[in-house]
Amino acid sequence: MIFRIDPTAGEPLFAQLAAQVRLAVAAGTVHPGERLPAARDLAASLDLNVHTVLRAYQDLRDEGLVDLRRGRGAVVTAQAAHDYTDLRAAIDAVVRESRALSLPPETTLALLKEALR
Repeated sequence: MIFRIDPTAGEPLFAQLAAQVRLAVAAGTVHPGERLPAARDLAASLDLNVHTVLRAYQDLRDEGLVDLRRGRGAVVTAQAAHDYTDLRAAIDAVVRESRALSLPPETTLALLKEALR
């Protein structure tokens, strides 16, 4: 799994990292039982503080997506194994409609966030 962090983005670095793991789980590119990179190794490869990576892993643990244990690292949980086929189809429909209306992605995202509250 390859992670990319944009230090110039407005989103915190730990949130960017956690979002990439969530997306990989939802897309099925990361599977239950799979280990995520060790926090120290990932921090070194991304030139981040290890606490930034640990914060992302802790957020994912709090959501139930990973099991985080000292000495064992971060492992994707069985709870993360959902079938997102229907959700992805609904998102595709929203994207098509948004493009048809020529809405900027930021507007579509704001509408989605509001609907999720």
